Amino acid sequence: MRVEQKLQDMGLTLPELPAPNGVYVPSRRVGNLVFVAGQTPTIHGVNQVVGVVGEDLTLEDGRRSAQLCALNILSVLKAELGDLDKVKQFVQIISYVRSAKNFGDQPKVINGASELFKELYGESGLAARLAIGTNELPGGGATEILAIVEVED
Repeated sequence: MRVEQKLQDMGLTLPELPAPNGVYVPSRRVGNLVFVAGQTPTIHGVNQVVGVVGEDLTLEDGRRSAQLCALNILSVLKAELGDLDKVKQFVQIISYVRSAKNFGDQPKVINGASELFKELYGESGLAARLAIGTNELPGGGATEILAIVEVED
């Protein structure tokens, strides 16, 4: 089944391609790897999940934020590749969770993104991963995720 059809069947849609919020490109292809710049939980340039996980946001809020980051990653990949079915596998995901002091469930938060990628791509959606806590993220967003993806033509 095509990836975009799977998204539709899940009741999810790709957000409009996020505009860079600085001096950088959304992605860079090097050979068969695409490096996707850090994506936040934005739609139309507005952070949808703002706050600190474990303080004013729940674990589920954080997971929703991570899923929005994942959808933005997919939007960037669609713009770069023209077709999400050209993704061969997710190689690495580096993620940040805006976390309260003593909050240690960053990996559970980022599962919101990893589970979406796995649902769409099976085992190829699972990546080597880093999930760390931080005190601030752009625009007060709860999460930010960047990805390295192997693609095929």
